[in-house]
Amino acid sequence: MMTTGTTRAALLLGTALAGLAGTALQAQDTGATDLGTLTVEGASYETEGTNSYKSGLISVGEKAAMTPREVPQSTTVITRTQIEDGGYTALETALDAAPGIMILSNDTGRSSIFSRGFEFDYLYYDGLPAPVSSIYGTQPDLSIMDHIEVLKGPSGLFMGTGSPAGSVNMRLKQANRTVPGGSYRFSADENGHARAEIDYGAALNAEGTLRARTVLAWADGDGAVDKQENGVSQVYGTLAWDITPATTATLSFSRMERDIAPFNGLPSYADGSLLWLDPSATSAADWNRFDNEVTDIVAAVEHHFDGGARLKASLRQSWQEGDFAYAYTGSAAAADNSVSRMSWLHRNFEIENLALDLHGELPFALGGMEGMAILGADMQRYDNDLYAVAGNVNGRSDLDDWDVSSFAEPANIDNYTTRTQTSTESRGLYAQLRLKPLQALTLIGGARLSWYESEVTTTTLATGRQSTTEMSENGKVTPYLGVTYDLSPAATLYASYTEIFQPQSALDASGNVLDPMEGQQYELGLKGQLASGLDVSAALFRLEQVNRALAVPGESYSEAEGAVRVQGLELEAAGEIGENLHLAAGYTYTDTEYLNGPSQGAAFSTYTPAHLFKLSAEYEVTQGVAVGWSFGGQLTAMTGFSSVSGGTTIHAPGYGVVDLSAARQIGAGGELRLTLANALDKDYYSRVGGTSVFNFRGAPRTLGVAFTQKF
Repeated sequence: MMTTGTTRAALLLGTALAGLAGTALQAQDTGATDLGTLTVEGASYETEGTNSYKSGLISVGEKAAMTPREVPQSTTVITRTQIEDGGYTALETALDAAPGIMILSNDTGRSSIFSRGFEFDYLYYDGLPAPVSSIYGTQPDLSIMDHIEVLKGPSGLFMGTGSPAGSVNMRLKQANRTVPGGSYRFSADENGHARAEIDYGAALNAEGTLRARTVLAWADGDGAVDKQENGVSQVYGTLAWDITPATTATLSFSRMERDIAPFNGLPSYADGSLLWLDPSATSAADWNRFDNEVTDIVAAVEHHFDGGARLKASLRQSWQEGDFAYAYTGSAAAADNSVSRMSWLHRNFEIENLALDLHGELPFALGGMEGMAILGADMQRYDNDLYAVAGNVNGRSDLDDWDVSSFAEPANIDNYTTRTQTSTESRGLYAQLRLKPLQALTLIGGARLSWYESEVTTTTLATGRQSTTEMSENGKVTPYLGVTYDLSPAATLYASYTEIFQPQSALDASGNVLDPMEGQQYELGLKGQLASGLDVSAALFRLEQVNRALAVPGESYSEAEGAVRVQGLELEAAGEIGENLHLAAGYTYTDTEYLNGPSQGAAFSTYTPAHLFKLSAEYEVTQGVAVGWSFGGQLTAMTGFSSVSGGTTIHAPGYGVVDLSAARQIGAGGELRLTLANALDKDYYSRVGGTSVFNFRGAPRTLGVAFTQKF
C-alpha cells in the first residue's frame, strides 16, 4: 500500500516527468525551444578576475547556475576578490565576513560554523556533499577555491539529510587559462606566522581544448595564543578537456595536510564568569599535536544539447586521516586563577567518503508557458573508523603563569579504550520544475525521495564488548516550493517553503531509534539591484525543527516530541558603488526559542546573537596623490551570546571589532598589502563553551604584510 508521503512524492515527480514529456512533444512540433532569459553555467559563474564583491550566477541550493534573483532563498557569495582583499586562507575566516554566519572559533580548520541557530554539518565541493565535523579539522584551504556560496536555511531537495543551517558550496578553481599565467603570494604577521602560495595555469595543446592548472600553498608559525601553532600544506591540480564544443570533462586532485599545536580554550570561573587574562594566555601542553591529511578527487562530465538541455555526471572521492592528542583544563578556575584538574584525549581516525550525482536539465514550453525541469539521482557513502582514549589528572596549575611543560604526556595516551565504526549510505531521486505562466512570474516545485541507512558499532577494546545502533529511512519525502515575481527589471519578490530531515540516535521506550528530526522553513524576501551597482536583499524567515529527542522524566528513553523555532530578518548588500568602492554588508536579527519541554520559552541557540552586523569594504584610488593605493577593512559587531553548560550559563558580552588594510599597486600586477587586524585592540571573547574548556579570547591587534604578483 502506498503511503501518503510516497503518494505526494510520486505526484511531484510525475509533474516533472510530465514536463519532460511535454517538452518532447513540443520539440516534435516546433523544433528546439528558445527560452531567451534562462541561464546556463558559463564563464560568468567564475568570480576570479571580475574585481567584484558580487557574482552574476550562483549554484548553491540548485543544480544549475542561475542569477541570485532566481533562487527564492537568502544567499551570500564570498568572491575571489573578497578572499584576496581580506587575506582569507581558511573557510571559517572567509565565512566570518558573511552576513548571518556565526563562527565559534578554534584552531584553523576546526571552527564551528552556524547559520540561523544551527551548525553546518555538510560542505559542498562543486555541488558534491562532504560531511564536516569541526573537531576533525578537515575544512579546506582557500588557495584552491574560486568563490564560496552560502544558502541559508533547509536545502533538502538536492541532499535530503542534514542540518537546517543551509548549504556552503565551494567552487574549485578551474583550468580556464589558454594563455599561460598565474600568481604568487607571500604573507607574514607579527606572531611569526608565514604563508606562500603559487598558482599557474595554461593550455596543453595548440587548440586550447586541453587545459591544466596547479596550486601550491604552504603556511606555518605561531598564533596569538602561546604554544598555539597552525601549519598547512596544499597541493592541487586540475584538468579540463573540451571533448567536443558541447562536452567538457574535468578532473581535480587535491591533498591537504594540517599540522597544528592545538589550544582548546580557557575555563571560566565556577559561576560562569569569564577570565579576562592576557589574550595570549594558554592552557596547552608542550606535547599537544593535531595532524590530518585530506585527499580529494573530483571528476565531472557535462554535455550541452541543442535547444538548451544539459546532462551532467559528477563524482567526489575523499580520504581523510587524522591523529590528534592534546591536554586542556578539566575544571573550572578557582578565585586565584588556578585549575585543579587537567583533561586529555587521543583520537585516531580514517574516513572515506564517496558522492555521486547524475542529473539532467531540460528547458521546455508547455501550453505557451516557458519552463525548466531538472531530474536526477545521487548517492553518498561515508565510513569512519575512530579509535579514542581520554583521561584526567588531578593537580594544581596556574593560569596566570602557565608552564606548558609542567603536565607530562600521560603514559597510557596510546592505549585506546574504544573503537567506533560508523557507516552510512544515502540514495535519492529528485525533481524540480520551474514554470513561467507570466514573463514576470516563476513557479517552482520539487520533491526528493531519500533512502538512508546508518550503522554505528562501538567496541570496548579491553573486553571486546560491542554495541550497535542501526538507523534507516525508506522513501523519505522532502518537498520544495517557491515562487518569484519580478516587480521590475531590477527587483524580484520571492517566497519559499523548504524541508530537510536529520537522523538521530536516541531510543524510544521500545529500544527503537527515534524518527528523524525534521526542519521546515518559510521565507519571504525581496532581491534587487540598485543603479549604483549594488545587489541588495531583504528576507523574513521562520524555521522550525520538530521530532527532536525529548527525555522522558524519570525514564531512560526519549520521545520525538521536542520542537524549536528560529525566526528573524536579514538585510544584505554586495557589489560596487561606482567603479572604485567595493562593498559587502549585512544585518541579521535572530530570535530562537524552545517550543516545549523543560526549557520551553528559553532561547534555543544561545550561541546565536540577536543582532549581528558585518561590513567589508575596499576603495581603490584612481586619481590624485594617492593614485595606485586602495584602502579597506572590515567591521563586525554583535550583541552578547552565551553557552549553557551543566546548568551554568556563560555569557560573552557583545563587541565590535575593526580590521583595516592599505594596499599599493607595484608595477604590472604587483600588490603590497598591509593589514591591521583588531585595529582598536578590542578585548572580547569570540566563543564561550563550558566552565572547564572552550572559552576563546579574540585575537589582539595584529600587524600583517602580504605581497602578491599576478603574471
